[in-house]
Amino acid sequence: MDPIQIMDLAMDVGYHLAKAGAETYRVEESINRIIGAYGYLSDVFVIPNCMHVTILREGEEPITRMRRIRDHGNDLDAVERYSNISRRICAERPAPTQAEEWMRAEKAAKRVYPLPAVLLANFLGAAGFAILFGGGCMEMAVCGVCGVLAGLTGMLTTRSLGSYTFFHIVSSALVMAFAAYAASALLPALNYDAVISGASMLLVPGLLFTNAMRDIIYGDTNSGWNRVVQVLLIAAAIAIGTALAHGICIRLFGAAASAAGIDNSYLAQAAACFVAVYGFSMLFNIHGRGILLCCVGGTVTWLIFLLAADASGSELSAYFFSSLFAALYAEAMARVRKYPAISYLTVSIFPLLPGAGVYYTMKCAVEGDLDGFAAQGMHTAAIAGIIAVAVIFGSTAGAAIFGSLSKRLQK
Repeated sequence: MDPIQIMDLAMDVGYHLAKAGAETYRVEESINRIIGAYGYLSDVFVIPNCMHVTILREGEEPITRMRRIRDHGNDLDAVERYSNISRRICAERPAPTQAEEWMRAEKAAKRVYPLPAVLLANFLGAAGFAILFGGGCMEMAVCGVCGVLAGLTGMLTTRSLGSYTFFHIVSSALVMAFAAYAASALLPALNYDAVISGASMLLVPGLLFTNAMRDIIYGDTNSGWNRVVQVLLIAAAIAIGTALAHGICIRLFGAAASAAGIDNSYLAQAAACFVAVYGFSMLFNIHGRGILLCCVGGTVTWLIFLLAADASGSELSAYFFSSLFAALYAEAMARVRKYPAISYLTVSIFPLLPGAGVYYTMKCAVEGDLDGFAAQGMHTAAIAGIIAVAVIFGSTAGAAIFGSLSKRLQK
């Protein structure tokens, strides 16, 4: 078959995987396998914003093409579907025109949640996390509204500015935090720290963070550190947006103290975590039984965190063991359902991501508490590092253990 057609087909699959939010190694592996299925050798190099593919032909000049990847999404359903197409192409080796028909059919059958469902997902995701950060029913309701406002702002700015992530994160954080501070002026008993921390989780780059760790696991350090830089920029955008809102609200409403947090029971936190993870599963465009499995993974991960923190007396060790469980759970579910582990890992680990740490770090900076700023910043960095180490260890061990078990069961 024409090697150029095969290369175009493989790059199309890889491009759609990358745009949907797949890890670098998955994109490279899919392209290599498709080209290899048709009898050609290939050399593939992918970073988050670009892919280079070369077909090596014996006795002839190699063919090289490059394709730019301008933006990335959080569409884990598309990652699953295009991964399945890649496997189907490798198994059946159809004519490239036939495979392109499969691709067009897949695009036409794309599943997306309607706008009301997306706004509901924003409400649930933010509201659930308000309970985890020490809020009560009032904080839960206000946080849900702030989450909807953040979601709408992100949609509007993305539509008007395009894929300028930094600016739409700043604007979303600004609107969300302004609404929280304004609500605290009307409701003096409101714990606006819990509200802002919960709503900020909607802006935390969970998929980017998870992919960065998995890229580093598989030796794609260029891609991994590229994603880490993006994570840091988004964290800075969240901090800038909340700081601007704080400054504006002090001038409009005066300084106000946040109410004390509530020590919610484990049962209440588990229920709230389930609600929050359900919302985030919808935001990551997960459908069907996968939502329930992701909710179970996220809820159990949070309960392990709470239990480990009580048993060990160390928050960092609790982050390690709960993150380790999330990574092992994702690898197990990937083998059971034959779907990419990234879907389960991203959502299961989301309750642990230090969104509140980013907010409190910037709050200390705004208030001029440099010691608190340094302490909070170091603590947040330590949490991120512990999660990363646990994910790397758990994913590597899980892939080896469950991969071996899967092969034995097939014999």
